Amino acid sequence: MEKATDNSIMTEKPSPRFRPMTFGVTRVQLREGSAGVRYLRADQGLQPFPARLTDRLQHWAQVAPERTFMARRDKLADGTTGDWRHVSYAQAWQSARAIAQALINRGLSADRPVVILSENDLEHAQLALGCLVAGVPFVPTSPPYSLVSQDFAKLRHVLATVTPGLVFAADSARYCKAIEAAVGADVEVVLTSGELAGRASTPFAALLATPVTPAVDAAMQATGPDTIAKFLFTSGSTKMPKAVINTQGMWCANQQQMAQSMPVLTEAPPVLVDWLPWNHTFGGNHNFGMVVYHGGTLYIDDGKPTPALMGETLRNLREIAPTVYFNVPTGFEAIAHAMQTDDLLRKSLLSRVRMFFYAGAALAQPVWDSLFESEEREIGERIVMGTGLGMTESGPFAIFITNPHVRAGDLGVPTPGLELKLVDIDGKTEIRYRGPNITRGYWRAPEETAAHFDEEGFFCSGDAARWIDPANPHLGLKFDGRIAEDFKLATGTFVSVGPMRSKIIAAGAPHVQDVVITGLNMHEVGAMVFPNLAACRALSGLGADATVDAVLASQPVRARFQKLLDELASSATGSASRVARMCLLAEPPTIDRSEVTDKGSINQRAVLANRAATVKALHDGTLPGLLTPTPR
Repeated sequence: MEKATDNSIMTEKPSPRFRPMTFGVTRVQLREGSAGVRYLRADQGLQPFPARLTDRLQHWAQVAPERTFMARRDKLADGTTGDWRHVSYAQAWQSARAIAQALINRGLSADRPVVILSENDLEHAQLALGCLVAGVPFVPTSPPYSLVSQDFAKLRHVLATVTPGLVFAADSARYCKAIEAAVGADVEVVLTSGELAGRASTPFAALLATPVTPAVDAAMQATGPDTIAKFLFTSGSTKMPKAVINTQGMWCANQQQMAQSMPVLTEAPPVLVDWLPWNHTFGGNHNFGMVVYHGGTLYIDDGKPTPALMGETLRNLREIAPTVYFNVPTGFEAIAHAMQTDDLLRKSLLSRVRMFFYAGAALAQPVWDSLFESEEREIGERIVMGTGLGMTESGPFAIFITNPHVRAGDLGVPTPGLELKLVDIDGKTEIRYRGPNITRGYWRAPEETAAHFDEEGFFCSGDAARWIDPANPHLGLKFDGRIAEDFKLATGTFVSVGPMRSKIIAAGAPHVQDVVITGLNMHEVGAMVFPNLAACRALSGLGADATVDAVLASQPVRARFQKLLDELASSATGSASRVARMCLLAEPPTIDRSEVTDKGSINQRAVLANRAATVKALHDGTLPGLLTPTPR
């Protein structure tokens, strides 16, 4: 309510109108434990779920055989994409059974699984389903480990950890160098197209042509909740990535949890237009599993939220209207910008979408505002922006919002069947997980596994949270950073990295891509900014031929970041919240040094370790281009 002055009446600002969407969990049960420990769970239990995801695939192949399971545009000779090629549920089930027989014939197992090197495509999907039917784990591996890396160290680590019996790649031309460098000569290589010089390989078509025997049905019936479905590797920080065990029961439990937290998924088979990589849990478990579980359709988007590939995503969204849409913040930022002027994009994307959902990083407030403005202009209402919290080890779905009025950082409440343990640690509250969607550990790494579970069997996430409203736990939690990222200044004052990082990204939009906070054992907080080079180039007024250094040194760009630093300084409440020095990083983060994942999320610890000299120069005042707040 806003109280009016003498001669006016009291008015109430109307709440924004949202396209209707039901929230499955809106109330929780909270109980106190020992000092500094609380337990939080949904007030509803987890409903029954299948023992294996292939039960759902078989179901949809029987009741909706002609429905499209997945589609992808054909790749043309000039590198562009053409018409959609569809795989129906009947075809997916048939191909999965043939591939399963081929894997059974080869004697593959958890000790000799299938490693998939290449990106999302129809063959990747069919091979994954064949593995599930046969009970043979598959290992979707980050394509940049093969295509971007120069030393193949992470690829070698993946292969050494899981000891594959078969390695798959889409084409020989792009993956031959990685295969030659890292895949042992005794490991069978399967290719969709092409051949390898000096090495035998098997065409993917040969797997599809394998005659099916009763052994396939027997193998599938032998699988159950404890059967390992896949190994998903973590992104890795200063250590090499760990292989997270994903079982059939873990995956199915998580899909049922999603259905109860997000009932919109059960109202009609979902239609997705999705680029999120299947080697990550968001794309590969959350979205891929959702489609199979609910009999939906996934249109594989060969775009990506980068300047070179975003056009393909926009093209697909103009043509295919999703019912739910998932992306990372940089993707939504590009979509929000395009919708301001692209009438066809707005019409198609907003025609039947019931929910947007983002994860992976903070979504800047100007992006929210732009999306809402386009939505209200086009359809007269807003689309709920769903979000929450999860991780590879939780399946990933764990926490989800309770109402449409979401603000940046809101997480929500635990999904049914999952119990949270909230533990106070050094002024923060860590979230710990226990439930049927939680991994049993890391493959062939018993010490790492033991280190991540507490005495009550809760998985220690390292994520921190606080209440949205301490007086109303039913609203749930909001993100409060990563405990391992927080540090103390030389004065002993704690710096909360997560909220500060989110604040800088939001205030610096669209010119800040990401930021790394510095200052461990220093007297002041610093910020190393990865700039959005496209936005900075446009701001600079320099042409496309100008170097990155010239763009970042230009007067308009320097002025923009000086203004940002001054605004941050004016709102600071003390040394722990005041950015006293800032620099712009011309060199982008690299995957070889574990600084960035292929989804684009930044690894703070790796950046700090790899750029220690820059951190030192930033804080001793010798770094060229250093920015400091304007004296007041």
